[in-house]
Amino acid sequence: MEFEILGNKDTRSGFGEGLAELGRTNDNVVALCADLIGSLKMDAFKKENPERFFQVGIAEANMMGLAAGMTIGGKIPFTGTFANFSTGRVYDQIRQSIAYSQKNVKICASHAGLTLGEDGATHQILEDIGMMKMLPNMTVIVPADFNQTKQATIAIAEHQGPVYLRFGRPVMPIFVKPDAKFVIGKADVLQEGTDVTIIACGHLVWKSIEAAKILAEKGVSVELINMHTIKPLDEEAILNSVRKTKCVVTAEEHMMHGGLGDSVAQVLARNLPSPQEFVAVNDSFGESGTPMELMTKYGIDSQNVVDAALKAIARK
Repeated sequence: MEFEILGNKDTRSGFGEGLAELGRTNDNVVALCADLIGSLKMDAFKKENPERFFQVGIAEANMMGLAAGMTIGGKIPFTGTFANFSTGRVYDQIRQSIAYSQKNVKICASHAGLTLGEDGATHQILEDIGMMKMLPNMTVIVPADFNQTKQATIAIAEHQGPVYLRFGRPVMPIFVKPDAKFVIGKADVLQEGTDVTIIACGHLVWKSIEAAKILAEKGVSVELINMHTIKPLDEEAILNSVRKTKCVVTAEEHMMHGGLGDSVAQVLARNLPSPQEFVAVNDSFGESGTPMELMTKYGIDSQNVVDAALKAIARK
């Protein structure tokens, strides 16, 4: 199956456009930023809604507390900073003030994973999906491209309760249609197949599309699923697919421990034990480098998905 490339853009710009659109259509939406307006593409919202934009400075813990308080008055706060500062730096505030009390805060996290690139290991958080999905009441979303990030940003404003929305910095191909409907908790089956299921999220969806093309040339029929919502997980989509293919590969720009792969493995262990291979960073911090160089070095490139698929098929 050929995927039409609709352009190339970073997912953080999808967040910026989605937030700007919400600013025009929902008076309750407010935005808070920790001194990274340009990096989070929050400029348009700030310009059009200065009275609903709050620059809190490099004070991320305070930002989470402010956001939690704003929900009491009926506001829908969207917080913006790098994924590392959105989770690791403020986990206590999120746990105590947002997740525990089910505050309607949207935690929007850019520059996630290795593809932050040259900023290096201290900024390349690879544990955030695990940290956030373990919190009761938290919804976790990792969209695949610019269009889907915009759609997800708009969708989470209608969702009642805390949300972690994870996106990134690098320019990547756009393949989700601009008018596609984003449904929280409902996976997108991008391609049907019979030999192996590949379940991916974020930037690894495009890498898996590339892998599926290579595998097709080898005569392998791939069922490809964009699992944009990590929690709540679309268990039905996983089980329906793996019942057909009898094996699965999970692919994510995250630590192997605690991410999408772990969630899928739990579903299969309880319902349908099957061979599973994991494409993820294996218990390691990152380093400085270009995004694509790092994806190759740390084993989360399209060729790694191909290799994992062939290994999973061999284990059936």
